[in-house]
Amino acid sequence: MSNANTIETPTNRNNAALRFYSDLSELLHDIGSSRIMHIVLTQGNLSFLHQATRYNAAPGDYIILPNAALAQDFAASSDFKALLFSLSPSIGNRLALRSNYGIIGHLSLLQNPVMRLAEADFMRCRTDIERLHERWLATGHYFHEEMVGHLLAAHILDLYDIHARNCLPEDFPTRAAELLRRFTEELASGSYRRYRNLDWYAEKLCVTPHYLSEICRRASGRSAGYFIDLFTLQEIAKLLADKRLSVAQIAEELSFSSASYFTRYVKKHFGMSPKAFRNAGSN
Repeated sequence: MSNANTIETPTNRNNAALRFYSDLSELLHDIGSSRIMHIVLTQGNLSFLHQATRYNAAPGDYIILPNAALAQDFAASSDFKALLFSLSPSIGNRLALRSNYGIIGHLSLLQNPVMRLAEADFMRCRTDIERLHERWLATGHYFHEEMVGHLLAAHILDLYDIHARNCLPEDFPTRAAELLRRFTEELASGSYRRYRNLDWYAEKLCVTPHYLSEICRRASGRSAGYFIDLFTLQEIAKLLADKRLSVAQIAEELSFSSASYFTRYVKKHFGMSPKAFRNAGSN
């Protein structure tokens, strides 16, 4: 019987913690899910839209999409090759660092999903993933799930190390990091479904709206409002993928005052109407 933390095997795909893909089309089949996508380019190029920004990735780039539902319009060159895998949200959360850097790194990845790796870091990641895939295939190992889990954890720590060496702000206060942790946990709990006003979060965290935004800017270069919108847009993208739901139903579920205001919000952030975004996602 599988559960949310079961390591996928080639014959077990349901609710797998770790899933490898043989090609890009197979990964894109899961792109509307809540899985965390990892794409490491080894050859060719890949472009995609994420949060209305066009990214063009080249060999040596490592793409991490913690909110894969926000990514669309993927276009790969004819010679595209990559290492492709995904993680379930539960295993992603379990492996995430609870340190100051873990919070800062998470915020950074939310706003820019492409890491350009130095050659030595690229080779380390490639070796990590190829070894992980090799052992993932070795299903006859008596301790297969534990072995793969440890190799995956080691790779995630390598990623944190690479990202910290390049992106970690110096002397970031512990109190500020704790505030960011509480802020992101509040968003992750679903508060954005009802509250998108910065003042509400500041009052909940017992700080001023200005201070909350300044801490977010220092850690990531973005205001607190950016991350409130980001979590909201992730949910909107996921709900629009479900064609059983009307635009009016989604607007009501996310506590927008009207369907027309919801449409304006989507146009502002996605550059297209909810209907157009839904159609683009199904193409």
